[in-house]
Amino acid sequence: MQFCAKARDIPFSPYKIRFVADAIRGKNVYQALQWLATCALKRAVPVQKVVASAAANAKNLGGIHSADLFIKTICVDQGPIRRYFKPGAMGRANPQRDRKSHISIVLEPITSKEV
Repeated sequence: MQFCAKARDIPFSPYKIRFVADAIRGKNVYQALQWLATCALKRAVPVQKVVASAAANAKNLGGIHSADLFIKTICVDQGPIRRYFKPGAMGRANPQRDRKSHISIVLEPITSKEV
């Protein structure tokens, strides 16, 4: 049985969140939450919340503890881009882009054949 959670419009660029997601992909949920709690990056906080939400879904819907789950897939996709202009040199306007991200995660229980 799979348990999933999603977060949309995270105010960080997907390029900056993907390496945090790559670090926890395939790990035990308990170990991933411990690693994210000690990570000193602000970008790790939304990933930690999504993993905790998926673990809570597994506990409420399936009665499975977070130590018995692993992260099957975690995807960080690009969300909407807000375009705006800032003043530049000699009266010009410099275009700026504010990128947002969508995070989705799928958890599965650990079975004896996968270990």
